[in-house]
Amino acid sequence: MSNVLIPGINYWPEPTGVAPYTTQVAEHLHDLGHRVTVITGMPHYPSWSVAPGYRHGPYQQVRNGVCILRQRHHVPTHQTALQRARYEVTFLAGALRRRIGARPAVVIGVSPSLSGAVLARRLASRFRSPYGVIVQDLMGRATEQSGIKGGRVVSRITREIERWSVEQARHVAAVSESFFPYLAELGVQSERLMHLPNWTHMVRSVADRAETRRRLGWNERTHVVLHAGNMGLKQGLEQVIEAARLAAGRTFQFVLMGDGSQRRLLEERARGLPNLSFLNLQSAEEYPDVLAAADVLLVSERPAVVDMSLPSKLTSYFDAHRPVLAAVPPHGATAREVHRSGGGLVVPAGDAAALLAALTRLSSDPVLSSRLAEAGRRYACRELTRDAALLRIGAFVQAVMQSRRLASRCPQA
Repeated sequence: MSNVLIPGINYWPEPTGVAPYTTQVAEHLHDLGHRVTVITGMPHYPSWSVAPGYRHGPYQQVRNGVCILRQRHHVPTHQTALQRARYEVTFLAGALRRRIGARPAVVIGVSPSLSGAVLARRLASRFRSPYGVIVQDLMGRATEQSGIKGGRVVSRITREIERWSVEQARHVAAVSESFFPYLAELGVQSERLMHLPNWTHMVRSVADRAETRRRLGWNERTHVVLHAGNMGLKQGLEQVIEAARLAAGRTFQFVLMGDGSQRRLLEERARGLPNLSFLNLQSAEEYPDVLAAADVLLVSERPAVVDMSLPSKLTSYFDAHRPVLAAVPPHGATAREVHRSGGGLVVPAGDAAALLAALTRLSSDPVLSSRLAEAGRRYACRELTRDAALLRIGAFVQAVMQSRRLASRCPQA
């Protein structure tokens, strides 16, 4: 039995994004017999407000055998480079002051946030332990591509911090192979890189589809186009509002489900559009039912978002047995994943007319829609199962642990 330390700002009970994956990784390692400690923040995503019951702190909890050390930090109400830096720094500073307890045999940092990777190196240096990093998003790319105010100014600084964070990592795992060229630019040799794709973490829906649509007020004659998850800058959901305007008088109903820093602004821009509605994020039990009740599942990205991230929603989309439509950069990580799955169509980001044309094609061709839905589910069953992913996680952690003698000879940070 070994002590495993996992720093990362997102964890249970956050329902979307990175948190469900980090939570299942930690609990899986506990099930394997490790003593697992997670250093994390206050639950705040995707609403970007601290969840009720966590307004004070720090806290220490135990859930499913995992010791959770929660650290207070700044949560920005709007996204700018300065606000994001404060978010990262306050979590990092507080987490470095926490008492960890027994020396970890291995440290596994999770990025984002950037502070998760920085903490991994700093804590590994303190305890003279090997460390690895799981990269869910590329923060250097994100500051440049996401549209955050002031992002281009700080992207070079962020990139250097990323470089420092992974410099002495024994292994670096990325959820998308499209991240590999950037990580190689940071100096991560190919023998240190591993591909750890995310998995379908939702339970498959068994609810009556017609009943779910009645509950949500979705007419059976309406073609429901659902975007689920975060409503932030990088999602570029303005193109969905424009598509709804172009579709006036048609049978399409656009639904934006979730929360995020841009939801209030999007609601203002969509005012007066009867064919666009907002839906709060559903519980983990109801979420799969809502996906399965839609006609098309939509992924939306800004035109500049090329290789900074791979939306975690795709794993649930493919398993929901619905066709996927991706309005994303045609050469980006998301487009490549949709093409690889065979489960959807891709149209250029920022082109609302192309988005609407693809929706028209899907609504008028049920054979195509069914074929895409079947391909997506086959891909999920073949490539995105939880058991296969967690086996890869176990192998990744073991590979990092086996390098401890080499890590102990690395210079102090």
